[in-house]
Amino acid sequence: MAGFYEYQLLLLTGVCIAVLLFERYVASAKKPPATARKDTGELEDTLENGQAAGIAPAVGNGVTGARGPALQALMQKYLIVYAIVMGADWLQGPYVYSLYRQQYAFSERIVAVLFVTGFVSAGLFAPLVGVWADQYGRRRLCLLFCITYTLTCALLLFPYLPLLFLGRVLGGISTSILFSAFESWLVSASTSAALQSEDLSSIMGRATLVNGFVATGAGIFSNKLVEWNAEGFRSPFIASGCLLTLAWFVIRGTWTENYGGAGAPSADTDIFQIKRLGSAWGIVTADPVLLVLGLTQTIFEGSMYLFVFIWVPTLQESSPDASALPLGYIFSAFMVSMMLGSLLYTFVTAHWSRPRAHPATCRLRVHRVHRQHHRRRERFTTDPPREALLARTGAGGNPWAEHLKFWAFCAFEACVGMYYPVQGMLRGSLIANEHRATVSALFRVPLNVFVVFSLLTGVSSARNLVLTACAIVLAISSITTAAVIIPRIEAPPDHPHRQSRFPKNTIPDPTHTDH
Repeated sequence: MAGFYEYQLLLLTGVCIAVLLFERYVASAKKPPATARKDTGELEDTLENGQAAGIAPAVGNGVTGARGPALQALMQKYLIVYAIVMGADWLQGPYVYSLYRQQYAFSERIVAVLFVTGFVSAGLFAPLVGVWADQYGRRRLCLLFCITYTLTCALLLFPYLPLLFLGRVLGGISTSILFSAFESWLVSASTSAALQSEDLSSIMGRATLVNGFVATGAGIFSNKLVEWNAEGFRSPFIASGCLLTLAWFVIRGTWTENYGGAGAPSADTDIFQIKRLGSAWGIVTADPVLLVLGLTQTIFEGSMYLFVFIWVPTLQESSPDASALPLGYIFSAFMVSMMLGSLLYTFVTAHWSRPRAHPATCRLRVHRVHRQHHRRRERFTTDPPREALLARTGAGGNPWAEHLKFWAFCAFEACVGMYYPVQGMLRGSLIANEHRATVSALFRVPLNVFVVFSLLTGVSSARNLVLTACAIVLAISSITTAAVIIPRIEAPPDHPHRQSRFPKNTIPDPTHTDH
């Protein structure tokens, strides 16, 4: 059993390395020599790369001028922290269910309630976390994340239900911070550094790739920790707490603070920030694009969280020996699949041919990039056939069904790798800095409602039905995206319909800096 999954992990890793090397080769082959760049005309090159708008020029596939060092510095600051916190998160990934179900011997119903507690906590605190991040500082909330998630890991070590439920509450708060404050800090920092949306998309695409490498290593390392430790599944959570402590010191030492709105915390005594929440909700409801963006996040990430809960029992029910499944290796294979998806996304957005911009229309470059990102998301991240394959592999009880499910899950993880960078870039481009963390957190409320409802209606007893339902709603999301977002993005920036739909404070000017 372990031999099959180890072989698949090696195969996927080899394919991932080959694709990465091929992408690097194509990138180097496409980069024109310096003399060729001069021959294109200095004026055209200046206008093409945004210098007329007060932006340092980008040449070829790299970035030069003032933007280059700023991009590299921000990428290094963010990716180091991102790798540490995601490594801490992924160390726990393969073994939360097994810790509750196998080591602590709770019933599957109790395990589902524990998971539901975490999602309810995330849903209740998500709007507040976003408001607090915008109002009191994203860096401060990221430091708080390290503390709350470390406490979550500590509480998981005790097989006492009240402590476990408290741990799930803290875990929900931590998840809300992880998926709103960190990204908001990055977007605001990139705006302050006068980086363009292509640069932000590059950082997010690189973050997804780094996330895949980290998750793969975390899965293998956690599997070894469990093998070495006779105490069962606790050791990965101890290692996770150590990484979170390290992240706290790195954030404190390298990140600067940024805020939403005026750029500093106010003396507002309304801790729940009802007016700010109302303002953010008004922004979302007034723009169909943001509504569809939130719908896509709810459906895709909801399916992803349901997958987190059911992938272990789904494979176990088809395995001849459920206890022999090497969960760490399987998890690492999923993460390599996610890397492959991220590499495909990066390759398509970086090397997809498009006509060279005329100097008079050089400011349409960002528009074209946004349009391509939307198309890639439409075609890949909500791909109904892959989800339908995932849903149709339910019946089994034999190794063939187990292996088919495994590969279907790998296909879904590849979609995840494509989803995160484009969704993050869209949120960064379409949501104003003043309410960015608040609106991003508001999107997580229906997401958590969707997951909680699904878990409470019997996921464990109807896994195949849940997978089929996920395929259907993903198809609906894909159609809605094509009908609402794609036409809006393809409209010229000066089109009256586009201008009426995008308020001036919705799409940030790349040349504007704040804080």
